[in-house]
Order: sequence, then structure tokens, then C-alpha cells
Amino acid sequence: MTGFGNATQQSEHAYATVELKAVNNRYLKLSMRLPDMVARFESDIEKLVRTVIARGSVQLSLRIRLDAGTDGHSINSVVLNRYLGQLNALQNSLPLNDCTPPALTDLLQLPGVISEAEVTPDVVESLWPIVKEVISAALVQFDDFRRTEGESMLQDLKLQCQTIETQVDDVAANAPSVVAEYREKLLDRVRKAITDADVVIEDKDVIREVATFADKCDINEEITRLRSHIEQFHRFLDSDTSMGRKLEFLGQEMFREINTIGSKANNVTIAHSVVEMKAAIERIREVLQNVE
Repeated sequence: MTGFGNATQQSEHAYATVELKAVNNRYLKLSMRLPDMVARFESDIEKLVRTVIARGSVQLSLRIRLDAGTDGHSINSVVLNRYLGQLNALQNSLPLNDCTPPALTDLLQLPGVISEAEVTPDVVESLWPIVKEVISAALVQFDDFRRTEGESMLQDLKLQCQTIETQVDDVAANAPSVVAEYREKLLDRVRKAITDADVVIEDKDVIREVATFADKCDINEEITRLRSHIEQFHRFLDSDTSMGRKLEFLGQEMFREINTIGSKANNVTIAHSVVEMKAAIERIREVLQNVE
């Protein structure tokens, strides 16, 4: 499911900020951008994320700024003097008398001038509480975002399910007329054949033909199974746990029954109902791509 969450936390030694983004995915795919100093916590962070998120392509970006006493950054005067010496030598050997000397801020951008000392293990260990706290706070916001969106999707799924229920009732009401219409069409053809040619058609032949057609176009089993799937779909929607996968599979089964009804029932009215049900199933599929 799509979602977003961010948070910031301040501790005695550091300031941390995290941002979480998620888009649709059938499985959980977690991508993390972490400072090198906390890379050792990657597996712990993944476990923390999995407690809240089960599906989706998730991007987690964590930034940490240590306080002045523990940041470990310093100016490497040896490297800076080496750059200055090379610049002076270049200026003396070339006609560069009119050139303005480089500003100190420009020199600080050169590679190696600012060095980052190794953060001690004690400092690294002290960072885990704030990392855990800030990610947990972002996950709370992320979950609230998804719940709001999820409520809207729940109403949409219920609406589409209600559409299918209504159309199933119409199909069931029109199903008996399919055989009756076929019987009338068959009798019309029989009467025409008798009128146009000297033929004799036994009643048993007509009865057998109608019975064969009735057996081929019988959709009572499909209607019963489809209604059972709809009932189970409602139960899954009312569940307190995530049912995204089960709803997907159930949607496939519902589509299979609807498709069979459309192929077996030779009736225009039923065909229109089948089109409406297929459109509702397609909408359900779109919504379920965002459901965990």
C-alpha cells in the first residue's frame, strides 16, 4: 500500500531525521539510505519496519548529525598547506599576477581538506536508541496515513461487491427464462420446418433437444458459488487482520464464475449483467493492488 511518514528526534549526542515512502508491490521490498556510521544497524532497522509493513516497495532515508563534540570532522592542515604550496608555485611559474587568490571557503571544498575521523564504537552504540525512536515515530505516522487511505479503499471494495451482488440477483431472476426462450425459438423453427417441408418431428425429439440445452446453459451452480465467494469476501473485509492476498485470490475465483456464467447463459440481459460484474471485478483488482 502507498504511504508516507517522517519524523525527527534529538538526543544528547545526535539529531536524527527519517523519511519513509512506499508504493505498491506484491511483496516487501525495502531500500535504505543510511549514514556509514549506522550501517551496522541495517538488519535491526529492517526488522523494525517489518513489524508494521508487510507489502510494498519501501524507501527509508535516515540522516544523522552528531553534535559538535562527537562529529569527528576536522580540517587537515597538512593537505591544505600542500594545496596552497602548489597554487603559489603555479602562480610564480605562470603569468597569473592579476588572479585573485582563492578564498578559504573554496579551498575547504578540495578533496581531503575536511577529514572525518572514525566514530568510536561507544558513540555508534549510543546512536541506536535515537535511530529506533525516530524510525518508530515515522512508522506510526506512516501507519496512520495508510489507515486513512485504507478506510476509503474499504468503502470502495464494499461498493463494488454490492454491485456484483445486485447483478447476481438479476442473473438468477433471468436464468429460468433462458430455457423458456430457447424452447420457443426451437418450436418456431420446428413449425417452420413442418410448414416448408413434409417432415415429421416427434415431441420427444424437441424435449430431448430442450433438455440438452437446459443442461448446457444451467448456471445455478455458478450463481451459488459466486454468492458464496461474495459472502466470504465480506467476511475478509470485516476482518481485523490484513487479508490482501486472500482477497486477491477470492477476486480471481469470482471472475472465473462470472466468466463461466457469461459463456453458458445465452441471454442478452444476463450478458449485460456479466459486463457490469466484470467491470466491478476489474475495479476490485485495481484497489487490491494497494491493499496489504
